[in-house]
Amino acid sequence: MPAPSNPVRVTDIYRGDNVTSFATAKANGLIGVIHKATTGRTGKDPMYKGRRTAAQAAGLLWGAYHWGTAVDVDKQIDNFLGWAEPDDRTLVALDYEKTSGNQMTLNQARDFLHKLAQRLGRKPVLYCGGLLKGQLGHTQDAFLGSHRLWLAHYSATPVPQASWNNYWLWQYTDGGPNDPAPKTVPGIPGNSAGRLDCDHYDGTAARLAQDWAS
Repeated sequence: MPAPSNPVRVTDIYRGDNVTSFATAKANGLIGVIHKATTGRTGKDPMYKGRRTAAQAAGLLWGAYHWGTAVDVDKQIDNFLGWAEPDDRTLVALDYEKTSGNQMTLNQARDFLHKLAQRLGRKPVLYCGGLLKGQLGHTQDAFLGSHRLWLAHYSATPVPQASWNNYWLWQYTDGGPNDPAPKTVPGIPGNSAGRLDCDHYDGTAARLAQDWAS
């Protein structure tokens, strides 16, 4: 897989990331923002709704992700849908990663994806990386593989888990010193350490917009 090229097309952020101007980010090539909406059964990102309004006003695509935990899946979905309020233009994603002391199981992740798809009428995107690779190894999971993969892999040569031939979106850096570049987005400085999650899309801007929430 090729290393990312300038400029950053998609970034994913949460309340700990500073945003100074979505319009500036759009003018510098950003196309879409995926914002943390919720965590578990009750967690809600207080910056989500205001930033949604501002990002969409700037002409950016908008997405919402839920950080999965070990609590009841139905209650997690209620929390996510109630706070994220996704419309048919909103990308929706499950963030499945290591959560110390409150780990969502793989079966819970499957249940979340299945039930959320039933309620929305479309499949969510699945964000995952090393955790899933460690759990599945080289096993191909047809159900998980039927979802678009948002791959977390901080390397110039991303490798999806065996259930996918390729990623749909690739989170290639969280701003770490040894990660691929580019690592910055004008208008979105990132967290207090100046680090930002940046994501690569292989296709055109028009194709990304077409596929965004499908």
